[in-house]
Amino acid sequence: MNVIQSPLNGCGLGLRRSFLNEIVEQPPETVNFYEVAPENWINIGGKMGKQFRVLTERFPFIAHGLSLSIGSPDPLDEKFVRSVKSFIAEHQIRLYSEHLSYCSYDGHLYDLMPIPFTSEAITYVAERIRRVQDILEQKIAIENVSYYAAPGQEMDEIDFFNAVISEADCDILIDLNNIYVNSINHGYDAEAFLKAIPGRRIVYAHIAGHYVEAEDFLVDTHGAEVIDPVWKLLGKAYELYGVFPTLLERDFNIPDVAELVREVKTIKAVQQSWKNQHEKKSA
Repeated sequence: MNVIQSPLNGCGLGLRRSFLNEIVEQPPETVNFYEVAPENWINIGGKMGKQFRVLTERFPFIAHGLSLSIGSPDPLDEKFVRSVKSFIAEHQIRLYSEHLSYCSYDGHLYDLMPIPFTSEAITYVAERIRRVQDILEQKIAIENVSYYAAPGQEMDEIDFFNAVISEADCDILIDLNNIYVNSINHGYDAEAFLKAIPGRRIVYAHIAGHYVEAEDFLVDTHGAEVIDPVWKLLGKAYELYGVFPTLLERDFNIPDVAELVREVKTIKAVQQSWKNQHEKKSA
């Protein structure tokens, strides 16, 4: 088992403005780290900016980008990358991650679009990731994304993903819900996909809920509770690669903090279960 050393540990939660006050006043003990979209927090001031500073001085944070648009035909927005670099330095952000997708073409598209699974795209995207890493002077983590169509597909998703990661020499943010959603929508084996991931590059994971449009069509909304098959996939990931930091995402239909913490506690329980089993085997 060969897993990369992550600058994080334990369980995380995506921080949203709707419950910022509550987290500042009474941070949940179960949450070890937080994640934010840098676009939503760069240059923020006033009371909210001060509250954010209080949290970043106390807890480890991840910046999970939404608008880098790494696969876009548009020129790479290096000004934005440099603003992310300043944000990382200002708040001592532990990691920066982004989606293996694009969200702009002569303007913002307001959605994460699938990059064609082609050899040409591998070379193009990997070069852009390397450029981002050069500017930031650190590796970034790239996330496997959910997608609903695969235009111009020349290879399987896993082969495309692994080739980009290898050529870019970057880290991985593994999203278990995205694997599950894609496995249902595109008819592949989720565990087989998971086993093919280069585990040594995984620095952390996302887990989230989705919407069931039909028996064979799921929509990755981050707007519902995590379901049992996704929890089981997380357990399988730990079995394969050991326990890595794992974060709960909730972007829509957000419940109260107590309900979010309940799901974070489930992450912790799955992590502890694997550790207990591993200790028994080692004894």
